Amino acid sequence: MRKILKLIFQRVVIVGAFLAIQVAILVSMILKFNNYFVYFYGISILLSAIAVLSIISNKSNPGYKIAWIIPILLFPIFGGLFYIMFGVNQLSKREKKKMAIIGEKMVQALNQEEPILESIQEESETAANQSRYISHYAYCPPYTNTATEYLPLGEIAFARLKEELRKAEHYIFLEYFIIEEGIMWNSILEILQEKAAQGVDVRVIYDDVGCIMTLPYKYNKKLESMGIKCCVFNPFIPILSSRLNNRDHRKILVIDGHTGFTGGINLADEYINAYEKHGHWKDTAIMLKGDAVWSLTVMFLTLWSYNTNTDEDYSRYKPHVHQKERHQGQGYVQPFTDSPLDGEAVGETVYLNLINKAKKYVYINTPYLIIDNEMVTALCNAAKSGVDVRIVTPHIADKWYVHAVTRAYYEALLESGVKIYEYIPGFIHAKTFVVDDLYSVVGTINLDYRSLYLHFECGVWLYKNESVQSVKEDFLSTLEICKAISLQECQEVSWYRKLGRSILRVFAPLM
Repeated sequence: MRKILKLIFQRVVIVGAFLAIQVAILVSMILKFNNYFVYFYGISILLSAIAVLSIISNKSNPGYKIAWIIPILLFPIFGGLFYIMFGVNQLSKREKKKMAIIGEKMVQALNQEEPILESIQEESETAANQSRYISHYAYCPPYTNTATEYLPLGEIAFARLKEELRKAEHYIFLEYFIIEEGIMWNSILEILQEKAAQGVDVRVIYDDVGCIMTLPYKYNKKLESMGIKCCVFNPFIPILSSRLNNRDHRKILVIDGHTGFTGGINLADEYINAYEKHGHWKDTAIMLKGDAVWSLTVMFLTLWSYNTNTDEDYSRYKPHVHQKERHQGQGYVQPFTDSPLDGEAVGETVYLNLINKAKKYVYINTPYLIIDNEMVTALCNAAKSGVDVRIVTPHIADKWYVHAVTRAYYEALLESGVKIYEYIPGFIHAKTFVVDDLYSVVGTINLDYRSLYLHFECGVWLYKNESVQSVKEDFLSTLEICKAISLQECQEVSWYRKLGRSILRVFAPLM
C-alpha cells in the first residue's frame, strides 16, 4: 500500500492527471458545443482548414507537417484547436526580446580577433565552409590552442570529471538534461558542496522534464541550501502548452574557464553502468582544455542569464583569466550550440555537411534513427556514391516504440548500401560522427526530430584534431560486438509489424 501511495503522489503522476483532466474538459466542452450549436461544426472545420494552410506555408520540416496534417484531417473538430495549442512553437514578444538579447550577448562574447577561419581556409575550402556555417549561424567560432581527450565510456568520463572537479579553484558550471540521485550524482554533489564551502562559484542548470522522474520537487532549493546556485530550465507547469516541447538537452560542465566537458552522458547511474538498465550502456564524451572552452562557458552563461533574468560581465570567466599556461592541441576545435527557437536547424545542417562532403567514409553512433527525408537522402546518396556509410544503433531499446521507428528506416537505407549495426550488449547512447580521418562531431544531438528541431543542444566539431582518430578507433572496436543487420532480415519482418512501424514512423515527429 505504501508503494502504491508513493507512486500516486509522484510529481509526474499528479502532473499527468492535471493534464488529462484539462484534455477531458476541453474535449467535453467541444462535444457540448457541437451538440447545441449548428454552426460549431462549420467553425471547427474552418479552424482546421486554416491550421492546415498555416502548416503547409510555414518553414517547419515536411515530416513534422505531415504528422500534424493527418490527425487534423481525421479529427477536424479537435485537430485545428489542438494544433494551435501544441503545434505552434511561437514565442511571446517578451520571450523574443530575451532571446534576441542572448543572441547579441553570444555574438559580443564570442567575437574572435584571431583569423583562425582564414587558417582553415588555407588548408581546405571544404572544411572552411563547414566551420563558417557554424560561426555564422551558431555564433560559435573555431579555436586552436585547445587540447582534447575523447572519452569512450561513461565510467572513463566519470573518473576524469571527478578528477578535474577536485582541481576547481574559482567556478564550476554544470548544465544537464538528467540528474538522478545515486552513486554518480551523489559523489559529484559531495565535491560540489565541498567546493562551494571553499568559496568556489558553483552553479547548476537542470531540465525540469528531464528530471521529473529522477529528482524531488523543488530540488533546486536543496542545492541552494548547500551553497550551490541552481535554476530549473522551463519548469513543467501542468497547463496545456506547446512550450513543454522545448527542453534543454545539453550536457555541459565548465571548470575555471579552461576545462570543459560535453557529450551524451547525463549524471545518472545507468550512464556509468553502476546498474543495468538496458543492458550495457555505451556512451561517450569529450574533454576540452584551452581556448575552445570559452564557447561552452558562454553557452552556459547566456542560458543562465535567460533563466534568472540577470546580466553579468562574461569576460571574468574567459579561459586565460584562471589558466596558468596555454594548452596546445592539433588542428581545430569548434564547440557549437543549437536552439529550437531561432528557426535554424544547426545540428542537422552540421551533420548533413559532414555526410555530403564525405569522400571515403561516414561512421555514426546514434541511440535513435528517426530522420527526415533530407537526412535519408543524404545517407543514401553518399552510400550510392561509394562512401562507406555505417551506423550503429542499440539492440536493447530504452523505449520500444522509438526503437520500432528506428528499425522502420533500416530497409530503405540498406537498399542504398548503408551498413547498419546493432549494439548487442545493450543500449548505445553515444552521438558521434567521424568522417574521412579529418572530421568528427561529439555532442548531445540525436538523429531524431526532438534533438534536431525541438531541444537546446550542443556539440563539438573537430577538424584535423587528435581526437578524430580516437573516435574512429572507438567506433571500429564497438563494431566488433555489434550485429550487422541484413536487408533480408528487414524484408522478412511480418506485415503487421511493418504496418505498425509505418504508422509510428508517420507520427515520429510528434513523439
